[in-house]
Amino acid sequence: MILTKYQHACTVLTVNNQSLVIDPGVWTDDFVLPKDVVAIIITHNHPDHNSPELLQQLQQAFPEAVLYGPSDVANDTLIPVAAGDTAQVGPFTLEFFGGEHAHIDKSVPAPQNLGVLINEYFYHPGDSFAVPSKPVVALALPVTAPWMKVAESLDFLRAIKPKLAFPIHDAIANKTGQDLVDRLHGAVAQEVGCTYQRLNASQSIDV
Repeated sequence: MILTKYQHACTVLTVNNQSLVIDPGVWTDDFVLPKDVVAIIITHNHPDHNSPELLQQLQQAFPEAVLYGPSDVANDTLIPVAAGDTAQVGPFTLEFFGGEHAHIDKSVPAPQNLGVLINEYFYHPGDSFAVPSKPVVALALPVTAPWMKVAESLDFLRAIKPKLAFPIHDAIANKTGQDLVDRLHGAVAQEVGCTYQRLNASQSIDV
């Protein structure tokens, strides 16, 4: 499985030349259309995870691609899913967890949010620290957000204990902030026997 990490929270997984796109958002300004997209997942209906422009580009380029997300994601082609649901599309087995966005403030309504486990291997939690009921090998780890404190992210890493974790959701952090969270998460990763690796924008690795 080839994983490509784009700016902020967007990731693309590719298996046998077929691709799955997760959370193309308005801060994903380095996004490049993959060659064969069979599915798109929107974890929740916030613009930094759901860019109407990028979603339109994807759906125009790949009209057969299946779009999954919570029922409050506004799109006529959406197949709504909820925590506990599973789906199979192309080479990807999808399992959904959680259901609620992490709390920001009482003045900010919280949308639905779904974490997704792909092929019982890779987990993207969206904007939550929902722990799946199955082991995770590779984890997209939120490290900076108005809905979290670093201690929660560190405990999330401890709870999941993946083999590989890479930071996401950090478009709002400058280089100093990214270096700080990398040091903190790197130390906890070593504690739990995990490799913590920052992926540069548009960088692909074989996981």
